[in-house]
Amino acid sequence: MSAVDNVSTILASGARLTVPLAFAACGEYLAERAGTVNISVEAMMLGGAFGSIAVASATGSATTGLAAGVLVGLAVGLVHGTLSHRAAINTFVVGLVLNALVLGLTSYLITTGTFGGHQVWQVSVPVLRDIPVVGRALFVERWPAYLLLLLVPLTWWLVERSRWGLELRAVGEAPQAADVTGIDVNARRRQALLWCGALAGLGGAYLAVGEVGSFSQNMTAGRGYIVIAAVIFGAWRLGRTLLGCALFGLADALRLALPALGVTLNSQLLIVAPYLLALLVMLAFAARDREPRALGAPFQRGST
Repeated sequence: MSAVDNVSTILASGARLTVPLAFAACGEYLAERAGTVNISVEAMMLGGAFGSIAVASATGSATTGLAAGVLVGLAVGLVHGTLSHRAAINTFVVGLVLNALVLGLTSYLITTGTFGGHQVWQVSVPVLRDIPVVGRALFVERWPAYLLLLLVPLTWWLVERSRWGLELRAVGEAPQAADVTGIDVNARRRQALLWCGALAGLGGAYLAVGEVGSFSQNMTAGRGYIVIAAVIFGAWRLGRTLLGCALFGLADALRLALPALGVTLNSQLLIVAPYLLALLVMLAFAARDREPRALGAPFQRGST
């Protein structure tokens, strides 16, 4: 295999590994702009992955399974929002508990039945797929990947151009001031969590019924935390956040490709390398930009 073919293969693998991260990152970006550090994005992705395969196996339809994954992620977002913004439980504790709960629940449920392999169909874009090096990497994908062409600009427009997005940014920057103007701060934060849940669930579902075609225990393997790191690396800007996702996807693809290219490295080092890269990038960029002022701070009416 030529060097060009090797590069094309790595890029194609990197693109596939980036897609689930990009879905979840669009949701996490919006949630954090509203002031919520959504630790439970890992639970949303893992739950979406399991729900998609379970429903696809029951119905025989990978597309139905994909929709089910979105609903599972949405349900996790609803639980998180209810507990953290209605019951006033610490949002970080809620997120960690949900991650542990979904990991344990899916690990148990996978042993209780037989789940067949299901994948959504692939779309190959004529002409564009023939572009040297990048053609097959970007234009021969499972069809849900192309939803990013809609969801990325939609997420940006919601945050930056819509009235709802203006209120969302207000509750992330100055919740007390937003409350004075009549904005329901915690309602906006719950709504942001629902958007995050739906997109993270879609990301997990894509990983299961798009990329892999099956479910395995803890198959998201900490990707939810990588998404959080990508938002921080992106300085709470959507474009830079997606760039962070792409860097991790390419690093993961390179990890998988190196043994096939004859490069011998410690296997455990290869596994940890993409996560180490994400940590180093986060450390390099986090201090250079300011997060939303009320990020992670609970809101109580009348408090200062």
